Amino acid sequence: MALPIAQRRARNTTLAGAPREFEDIYDQMGQLINAAFGEVSTAVPWSPTADVFETDDAYVVEAEIPGARKDQIDIQLNERELVVSGDITEREGRLRRKERRRGRFEYRVYLPGDIDPEGVRAELTEGVLTVVVPKSSTEKNRHIEITD
Repeated sequence: MALPIAQRRARNTTLAGAPREFEDIYDQMGQLINAAFGEVSTAVPWSPTADVFETDDAYVVEAEIPGARKDQIDIQLNERELVVSGDITEREGRLRRKERRRGRFEYRVYLPGDIDPEGVRAELTEGVLTVVVPKSSTEKNRHIEITD
């Protein structure tokens, strides 16, 4: 007697958004552990989600840091590495449900080209930190005239 051939449906194997999904699973596991054993110290900072894009004259980084005040955020530029870090303290009162991240955070990104560190500016609006890093205006290539 022949067995029927099992038909398998094609699965969507795209990994778009996979790192974020893993991060969400990690957070949920942490919440379960905290619920079972109490608050566990977190030595590793969390990383905010961010978009990095390039315009004709600058690199722009937009990082989501809900609940942060500007005095809780530190921005450093080390050569071409932009580092956004800080610490969001817990709110007063009895916590009933925790879904937003608090505590130490850090976001690092290497910018691909030459930059002008003197022109960097940042603003925090409605939980989104926008850092604009201008590209270097010095041209590396130039034409050299031969003199007599």
